[in-house]
Amino acid sequence: MVDKEPVQLVSQTLTIQPGLDLPQLNTKLQQADALEIIEWTAQTFGDGMVTTTSFGIQSAIMLHLVTQVVPNIPIIWVDTGYLPPATYRFAEQLISDLNLNIKVYQSIVSPARMETLYGRLWQQNDVEALNRYDQMRKVEPMQRALRELGATVWLAGLRAEQTAHRKTLPVLDQQGAYYKVHPILNWTVEDVDRYLTQHDLPYHPLKEKGYATVGDWHSSRPMTEEDEHERETRFQGMKQECGLHLPATPSEEKSLDSSSL
Repeated sequence: MVDKEPVQLVSQTLTIQPGLDLPQLNTKLQQADALEIIEWTAQTFGDGMVTTTSFGIQSAIMLHLVTQVVPNIPIIWVDTGYLPPATYRFAEQLISDLNLNIKVYQSIVSPARMETLYGRLWQQNDVEALNRYDQMRKVEPMQRALRELGATVWLAGLRAEQTAHRKTLPVLDQQGAYYKVHPILNWTVEDVDRYLTQHDLPYHPLKEKGYATVGDWHSSRPMTEEDEHERETRFQGMKQECGLHLPATPSEEKSLDSSSL
């Protein structure tokens, strides 16, 4: 939630080590508010901290929260090359207004080369084609960004109510070689509205056109009365996760079956 009483967090002298007690830390962090979680992350991981943004519907929240604590934090933006024009304009607005230290990463395969070799993967009505698209345009650039920026911990603005997989996440987790922190995991839609209003922050402009979530132009659409959940408007309703927030190894990912999340 947005408003909580301050709590006593764990020692500021914690260091990154294989024996980091995730259950114990999660017990403490579950009781903390978003800013306290971000402050603890900065104290614990120091220069290894990065965050990510998609410049999606509510992205201004995490960008505002994180830069209050670490103003110059590297902010990874994976640009697929297929974002709506409104997203690129929204990104420029937030980069300027919040003075963001943006690190743009893209696939090593250009859109034209990808379409020539594999066709328009998003039109093939096949989950495996969508997974190939996501791996090429999103997952590989993200993993490269984490390596090149020397990240040890990744702050992400996931919320539990967004997908079935996200309901299972703790505040502090591990994903592959990296720790992952979710400061607004337990925020509701009401919390999101309240924070944006209190801090005079904008939603993505496509919200006014009925979008509850927005990604690439070809795989996002406005919500309709028939949609039971916002993620049905992404990836032709065939999957809920693009792969960025799933385990990195094939064996781990198979257990979650990203195509059915």
